[in-house]
Amino acid sequence: MPFLISPVLTAEAFPGRLQPTLPTGDGLLLRPWRSADAPAVYEVFQDPVMHQWHARIADSEEEVAGWIRDWHQAWEEGHQAQWAVVDADSDRLLGRVALREIRLDDGTAEVAYWTVPAARGRGVAARATTALTHWALDEIGFHRLELLHAVRNEASCRVASRTGFTLEGTKRSAILHPDGWHDMHLHARVRGD
Repeated sequence: MPFLISPVLTAEAFPGRLQPTLPTGDGLLLRPWRSADAPAVYEVFQDPVMHQWHARIADSEEEVAGWIRDWHQAWEEGHQAQWAVVDADSDRLLGRVALREIRLDDGTAEVAYWTVPAARGRGVAARATTALTHWALDEIGFHRLELLHAVRNEASCRVASRTGFTLEGTKRSAILHPDGWHDMHLHARVRGD
C-alpha cells in the first residue's frame, strides 16, 4: 500500500557512508569507536553512577569489544549512531554520545550520552550533545530528536536544558533499572528550534 508522504530521510543517510568525526569547536571530538577503546569503556562501566542510570554492566573488556563491533554494525544498518567523545589533543576518552531508535522514514531519533567520572561537571555531555544535535538536524536533516532521562537524574536534566531540548512531559514508570521502575522526562528538539 503506497504512502501519501515521502520519507523524511532515506536509507542513504547512514548505510554506505563513513561515520564522520565531528569537532565541537572547543577541544572535543566525536569520533567513531575503535577496538582500542574497549578497556576505557570497561572501566567506565565499573562506576556505581553508571549502574544507577544504566541497565547494562560490563563483565569484561572482551564483552565491551563486542559492543563496539555492534555499534559499528548498527551504523551500517542505519538504526544507531554511536560516537566516542574524546579530548581533541590527547584522544583521551571523556564520554559517549549517540543517536538511538533511529527512524529514517519519520526523521526521528533519540539522543543518549554518558561521561567518564573525571569528565563530569565540565560540560562534556552538553558540548558533545550540541555538536551531535547540529549535525543530525542541520546537516543530515532529521526532523525531531528526543532525549529521555530518569526524572531523578538531575545532571542529565541540566544537559537537556543547556542544549535546547524542551521538556515536553513525564513518561510514568517507563524504564526499568536495577532499583525499580523510573519515571522519565521526555525532552525534544525539532528542526528549526
